[in-house]
Order: sequence, then structure tokens, then C-alpha cells
Amino acid sequence: MHHEMWRQQQVQDYVYTSKSLLSWIAARCQVKKNECDVNQNRTLYCTCIFLSTPLCNLFSDAPEHQSLFTRLARAVAPSLIKIKRLNREMATMASEDVFKGILTSLPKPGGGEYGKFYSLPALNDPRIDRLPYSIRILLESAIRNCDNFKVTENDVEKIIDWENTSQKQTEIPFMPARVLLQDATGVPALVDLASMRDAMKNLGGDPNKISPLVPVELVIDHSVQVDVARSEDAVQANMEFEFQRNKERFGFLKWGSCAFHNVLVIPPGSGIVHQVNLEYLGRIVFNTDGILYPDSVIGTDSHTPMIDGLGIAGWGVGGIEAEAAMLGQPMSIILPGVVGFKLSGKLNNGVTATDLVLTVAQILRKHGVVGKFIEFYGEGMGEMSLADRATIANMCPEYGATMAFFPVDDVTLEYLRLTGRSEETVSMIESYLHANRLFIDCKEAHHERVYTSNLQLDLGEVESCVSGPKRPHDRVPLKDMKADWHACLDNKVGFKGFGIPKGEKNKVAKFSFQGHPAELKHGSVVIAAITSCTNTSNPSVMLGAGLVAKKACELGLKVKPWIKTSLAPGSRVVTEYLIQSGLQKYLNQQGFHTVGYGCTTCIGNSGELDESVASAISENDIIAASVLSGNRNFEGRVHPLTRANYLASPPLVVAYALAGTVDIDFNEEPIGTGKNGKDVYLKDIWPSNEEVSEALQAYVLPGMFKSIYETITKGNPMWNQLSVPASTLYSWNPNSTYIHEPPYFKNMSMEPPGLQGIKDCYCLLHFGDGVTTDHISPPGSIHKNSPAAKYLLEHGVDHKDFNSYGSRRGNDEVMVRGTFANIRLVNKLLNGEVGPKTIHIPTGEKLTVYEAAMRYKATGQDTIILAGADYGTGSSRDWAAKGPMLLGVKAVIAKSFERIHRSNLVGMGIVPLCFKPSDDAETLELTGQECFTVNLPEKVGDIEPGQDVNVTTDTGKSFTCKLCLDTKVELAYIDHGGILPYVIRNLIKQ
Repeated sequence: MHHEMWRQQQVQDYVYTSKSLLSWIAARCQVKKNECDVNQNRTLYCTCIFLSTPLCNLFSDAPEHQSLFTRLARAVAPSLIKIKRLNREMATMASEDVFKGILTSLPKPGGGEYGKFYSLPALNDPRIDRLPYSIRILLESAIRNCDNFKVTENDVEKIIDWENTSQKQTEIPFMPARVLLQDATGVPALVDLASMRDAMKNLGGDPNKISPLVPVELVIDHSVQVDVARSEDAVQANMEFEFQRNKERFGFLKWGSCAFHNVLVIPPGSGIVHQVNLEYLGRIVFNTDGILYPDSVIGTDSHTPMIDGLGIAGWGVGGIEAEAAMLGQPMSIILPGVVGFKLSGKLNNGVTATDLVLTVAQILRKHGVVGKFIEFYGEGMGEMSLADRATIANMCPEYGATMAFFPVDDVTLEYLRLTGRSEETVSMIESYLHANRLFIDCKEAHHERVYTSNLQLDLGEVESCVSGPKRPHDRVPLKDMKADWHACLDNKVGFKGFGIPKGEKNKVAKFSFQGHPAELKHGSVVIAAITSCTNTSNPSVMLGAGLVAKKACELGLKVKPWIKTSLAPGSRVVTEYLIQSGLQKYLNQQGFHTVGYGCTTCIGNSGELDESVASAISENDIIAASVLSGNRNFEGRVHPLTRANYLASPPLVVAYALAGTVDIDFNEEPIGTGKNGKDVYLKDIWPSNEEVSEALQAYVLPGMFKSIYETITKGNPMWNQLSVPASTLYSWNPNSTYIHEPPYFKNMSMEPPGLQGIKDCYCLLHFGDGVTTDHISPPGSIHKNSPAAKYLLEHGVDHKDFNSYGSRRGNDEVMVRGTFANIRLVNKLLNGEVGPKTIHIPTGEKLTVYEAAMRYKATGQDTIILAGADYGTGSSRDWAAKGPMLLGVKAVIAKSFERIHRSNLVGMGIVPLCFKPSDDAETLELTGQECFTVNLPEKVGDIEPGQDVNVTTDTGKSFTCKLCLDTKVELAYIDHGGILPYVIRNLIKQ
């Protein structure tokens, strides 16, 4: 792969240089093609026609005039000869279908054929039967795309020999079948593409080359907020607020769907991206121009692996990397190890898929699966519904893996039928997967497949649980919840501690709510949200939540009115079966009215708490709690005022809302008092598996999916009324606070800037472990005293119209000011003070992070960041890399990085470095007050991926770090100043 990348770059450089030289020759001779006397001056004619004619035509047209040509163009002849040879090689390679010999017809049962496919069995290589199914997907893609240029036969051999090569950090190219976006990451992606078109035009290239070459599907789901809750009109009211705030963003996305080829936009109010992908967009098998191949997808949302539950290979990537893949660039990935996870038995009565996924997350986190694929198999997998599998796959980022793959089996096919896929489509999928050995029978023991390591779980051992209060993998068995909560209150401040003095543990904050007396204690629930694609795509837990609400209503229990309750389904199908089953009315009675069809509370779009509740929390320093059926509960994410946040199944969300506190032992303590005066316990309102199954069979029907998805792309009146220009170049509005032309490509030249020195850099921020992308680039509300708020106010935006950071990711001016703006940021330079500030080292002043960074930039001073373990965990947020780059950060030195965030840093030209295993800032006695120099070679060609580099400080310290650039391609990105400038230059040279 490295050799082929070099070859491609050399050819492009020769072509570009020689064209420039010949243009100069023609200009000096003042000759135009149509003025040439062909008989008198054939040489000049050849020289000029070269500028617009393929190389092979040039040389074949005038072989008899070679001597004249050589005399005139002696300076460029060596390049031309080299071009001639390489051009012929390229023409041969680019059109070469190396594996056309294994193209095989797939017959239809009734005659004819579905199409042709690249047959893995036809390779007659016994190693293929030993490959995990997930690796076979990579193999098929490599074979189908093998042209001995972008993908070579050597790459194919590396994958076939996975047992050996996966242990050696082996680099392979991968070309996904499609790209998936949501609006929070989709807006900046399309902003970048629009800006790249301008750059192409400015550099003399064809702007229309900037257009996706593979299907790109964007679902608008990250914009809706819970402004209105506990109301029959909540859906409509919140959508109106959503359009008021985001009209300009939505108009831009609508323009993008018209201006760029292969872009499909699913309008707001349709559902959550991953649930729509599962129920509608996922193909499993593509049939394009008569060629069948497996569906595969990369997405700019870290929970893209949810589609792995459907047997589609998919994972999250950085937005920058996704943009390159859209433009036909092969992704360079390290051939992963695969953990085989054998499932046996079945879940006990009352145990939910949420309990299972929290258990699996803890097991895999402990095992260590960063950068690996997980592949599930065994009889227990056959006992699981497709929705349960998708729930497990969804939380892949929380346990650190790249994929959590469930190969296609009979359960998968039944799900396709349930969700309205045609019988012909299902038949084609089944035939293809069987024929290409990509179909699994969970009842058959695997004897040949080999895994890097193995795990197993008896589903009967899973028990009811929650996770929290600050991390998804901190699982707490439900029976231990009360004891764990009190331990958290006592423990010093940390992931499992709040440091509350003993004398304040029983504090009570009394207040008036809408004229009625109310009170809060530590652990009081103030937000209860049924939300997130993790669970709302699963009918069993959604119906279970409805049954809990029904039983609670019948027994006379009622959720306290000051608790902000909400229900945000992942698709409108959920509403259909909740209404048809009669359960929605009981959810409404408990305050769980549908508030919208999007991510809402799970991504921090929880809306404001009632002012009286917010004041009671703030004025009394109450550790208030949220309980949500989401996948992320990092501190500061759900709501700034809920310092304890627990992930739970939808039925448990309802139960905790009824109890009003997380400080409860459900086994021993009643939830409340019923209308007959008797205590009501959790067991009294918890539905049996049989009750849930009966409701599922009766009310979740294929017709619901068909009717909903037949009209999903038609939008709604507010979307349809948006008018957008038909231009292919975007007309930037300099006064817009939503869509702003980014600065990445301004003053860009055709020559790469080369490796920039990292010398005498101050430390902008000094972190400990567990800094998430929510800390780096918060998605939620814009604090009224922040630099971003100041910018918006200066541009005439009222506080009520600030919207969220997530909604303003199309504006670099807002986002750079919002970088490191999380109010829960812990910066060691501040000696214990919490908040979005830092110390400007030269002056010792305490400033906002943005102010300090701008002061460094004003004096030409670069900066670095010091961090602990797991830097950049959380959502795959490109602005968590773009923001630091615009702040002037040149390198991040950490104990370890989250996979996608490391890739994003590289994509923006920031160098990631890892301390040696025995080192960190503390053991090296680094205070962050030093100046740092990273001693890299001056030329990128002198660097090897993963090599050691020496770092020195102005205080005389010296230590060794690992350069966290995994491939030669990533070195090229750093050389070009990022992946997007690299792509632009290559497209122009082509």
C-alpha cells in the first residue's frame, strides 16, 4: 500500500510539473494550437496539444518527430518519458479487474439471476474458512475494488492471511459502500465540502469534482430540544422551536442535497439516525449495476456500530475522514484483531436488553478491546431478538471497540420482513450470503473460525442494573444501587464520588413549584427521559415502559410534577405501536408525552429545568440526578445541573421517575403509596416477559414500518417550505452565525506546507484521565458568560436564540470559542478550580481558554495539551479536533487516546503523542508551566509510523513518547496540513 501511494503521488507530481513547463514553452513561443502550421512546426503542435490530450495520444501521433521534440523540450523530456511509462501502467492498473475470474452468477430460484458477485469460495483458499465473518466483509471489499492501484493483490493477501498479519499492525485500504451522517456532524461536513469546492475553483480545478462518489445519507435528528414537555402539544411545539432556531442550517442541508450528487437528506421529525438506518436505510446486500456485494458503512456518529446488529459492517469515524471517503479516497485502517464472544442461555424474566448491554460493556471494557472488532456467535445469539443485538452493538464506543458484529442469520431475515423489506429483497440477501459464506447458523458449533481472543457469557447470569453516576461502563446492580449511591456521596470527587461532608448528606432543599410545596435532596430525580437510539429502537423495552406506566396508573402512583419527564422515540413506528397498544395514554398520564423524534436528552438537548427547580439545586448545592435510557452519561452532558446521571432501561426510567430518587433499594423499599393506602413495590408494576411478548406480537407489525417509511423523504410542511438556490457553489453570508466559510483552505497553495516544527510550545491545558469530547467541544447549551455567547451577542443574537453548540457547528467562529467551554472542565493549571479557564503561562493571568489561546497566537506562540488516559472518549466529534487546531494547538501528549479522536486530530494536522507506559505527566513531574519541544525530523519522509520521539522542556527535562501516527498515509496528512488539503491537491493533480 505504501508503494502504491508513493507511485500515485509521483505520477501526479510529474504530470503537474510537466504541464506547467510545457505551458511556459507555448507561451514563450506565442503559439496557440489553432495557429500552428502543422507541416512547418509539428514539434510545437505536439507541445501545445499535450496540454489537452492524453499522453498516449501525444506519443503515438508524432513518433517520427521525436528528435525535434527532444531539442525543443529537452528540459522536460525525462519527465515526459517517465510519465509515458507510468501513465501506461496507471491506465492498465486503473482498469484492471484482477479478480474478474471469480465473478459468479447468483441464480434466482424461479430462473434468471439476481446478478453476479465476487465469490470467496471460488478462491479455493482454506484460510478463508478460518476467517471471522467480519474479516470476510473486509476481504470481499478488497477483492471487488482490487485494481492493483488503490487496492492491490498484496492487500488482498494480507486480509486472507489475517491470522498472522493482524498481529503486526498491518495496514490495509477499505472502501465502504456508503457514508452515514447526522445533522450535527453533517452540517460541518457539507460546509467543508462547499468550502473545498471554492478552494478547487481558486486553484484552477473543477469544483464539481468535490461531490460524493458513494451514497451519503444524512438524518436530521440532533437539533430538536425538549423545550416543551408534559404536554399533548409537545411534538409540534418543539418542532416549531427547532425550525425557528435552525432554519438556516436546514436550508443549507437542503441545498447540499441538491448541489451534491449521491446525497439523501432525511428531514427533521423523522427519527434518530441509527434507528432509521436499522429500520430503513440498511441494505445488508447492495445490487449495483448487476454486481452484488455486502453493505458496509462508516458514520460520523460514534454509535454507527448499531447497524452491526443487522449484520452490516459499520463503525464510527471522524467527520474529516468520512469526507475523504465520500470523495473516493480509500480509508487506511489497521487490520484489527477480532474478539469472539460466545453467548449461551437466555435472559431471565424481567431482565432487559439494557441490563444485558451494560453488562457486556463492563466485560469488554475490562477485557480491553480498543481498536478491535467484536464478533458474537453461539446459541444464545440465536435466542436474542434483532433489536436486542442492535442495543448491544449500539454501545460499542462505550466499551471501546470498533465494531460489535452479529453475522446475518434467520433472526436477521425475520427482522427484515418485520420492517417491511420485500420478500424478493430478503430472498436475494439470503441467497447471496449463503453463496458467499457470510451467513451463520447459531445452532452449529464453529470449528474452523479463529479469533484473536475469546469471551463467553451465559445470558441467564445477567441481572437488572444501571450505570453511573458519571460513566457508561460503571455498572451498578440494581440490588446494590442504594449502597453504591451513599458510597458515591462519601467518596472524594471523581468518577464514583462527590465528596459530600457527612453533615450535609441529608440536606433538604424546600421550594415552591407552581404554588405547591416541593423539596429536593441529594439523589432527587429532576430529569427522567426515555430517549436514545440505544433503547427506543427496541420494542420490548418500549412496550415494557408502557406497561410499567399502565400498572402504576392503575395502582394510583403518580410522578411528581417538578420532574422533567420526556419520551423521544427513534422513529414514528414507536408511536404507532404505543398508540395501537393503548399504552401511550398511560405514559402521558405519568408525564412521558412524546416530545420529538430525535436524540434530545441523550446528547444534552434536555432543555431548561423549571426556574424554581434550577434555583433549588444551585442555591443549595444539591447533587440532583437524571435517569435516562441513553448511552452516555458523562458529567455535564445531560444537563449542567444534574451532576449524577444514570443509564437505565426505559421501564426503569419510569420506575425511578415514580420513586423520585435514585436513593432507593427497589427490593426492600416501596416506590410509593397506592390509592388504597398500601405500599407499592417495583415488583408490583414490573411486567413479565410473557406480557411484553404478547404486546410485541400483537402490536408491532410490518404494515407500520411500510406506511411510515414510504413517506419519510417527503418531509413535513415546514421542511417543504424551505426554498434554496440551485447553484453548485454556496453563497456564503458573512453575517451568518450558523453557516460560515471555514478558514482551513484560505491562502492554500498547491505545495504541501510540510512538517511544521513543534518548538518552545506552552501548555494550553493540563488534564488528568477521562477527558471526553464533551469536555473538549460541548454539544449542549451556550453559557451566557462564555466567549461564544459574547460573540453571538455582538452579532445581534438574543440569549433566547443562542441555541446549542451542536446546532452551530457550521460556524467556526462560534465553535472555536466553544472549544473547552465545558463548565465541568478540570484543568490542573487551575489547582482544583473547575471551569472553562486556564492560566496564560507568560503572564500568570487566569483567562478563558479562548482568550489565552488568542493571546498565544497573537505573539506567534504555539501550544500543546497534556492529558492522561483515554483522551477524547465519547462522541466522534470533529470539532473536538478542529477547535484545538484553530486555537493553535500543535500536539497533544497523552497516556492514551480514543480511536476516533486520535484519527480526527491527525485529520486536522495535530500530532498525537503517547507517553511511554510507565510515564505520565505526574511521574515525570511535569507541571504544565514548562515550554515543550517535540524533536521530530524535519522531513516527513524521515519518519516511521509509531516511532519514538524525544520531547524536551525549557526546565531541562527530557522524555520519550510514541508518535501516534499509525500509517504512512497519516504521515502524508500531517505533511499536507490535514486530510482535506491532501484530498484537494490530489484531485487537482488528477
